Amino acid sequence: MAKIKIGVLASGRGSNLQAIIDACGKKNSAAEVAVVISDRADSYALIRAKTRGIKAVFIDPASYASRKLHEKAIVKLLQQNKADLVCLAGYMRLLTGFIIGKFKNRILNIHPALLPAFPGAHGQKDALNYGVKVSGCTVHFVVEKMDFGPIIAQVPVLVAENDSVETLAGRILKQEHKLYPKVIELFAKGKLQVKGRRVNIKN
Repeated sequence: MAKIKIGVLASGRGSNLQAIIDACGKKNSAAEVAVVISDRADSYALIRAKTRGIKAVFIDPASYASRKLHEKAIVKLLQQNKADLVCLAGYMRLLTGFIIGKFKNRILNIHPALLPAFPGAHGQKDALNYGVKVSGCTVHFVVEKMDFGPIIAQVPVLVAENDSVETLAGRILKQEHKLYPKVIELFAKGKLQVKGRRVNIKN
């Protein structure tokens, strides 16, 4: 069976991207990374991609008059590289309905908290400040409302009494690196079925 092609959007260091690349490199994987796109020229994610021989492209938001035009350029590149699935890996820009509509139920994101609790850019800090005993990570489909799409899978992470934001984030990140590739494989093998807000995982 032919592997599905993934387009990854990343803004930062790309550790989740690396986990995806490594998982896709296994011979039994049903997916491969076709292109990595960043909105930042200095994103280390681009270097990670180039190191593995994957097409890596910086698309500068400042070069476009609107968000839609910027996303049109992204969509064009994703389509040129025949992306079946789009994965956000630390991508720090909200997607509009334009790109979401082009890839309906084909855009994944990973969030460092147990959604619907603590959405937004500071999930680990917000969870710690709230005083929860359990945090974790969530992989979900992307919709226009931030961190609101149907939840696919979650992993809990216990919060220690002496945790800082950094130590909690580090333990959550380790689970992100395991969970994200697993969900991608489920998608690649056609095992995810979206029904409203629920995602059923087929055996």
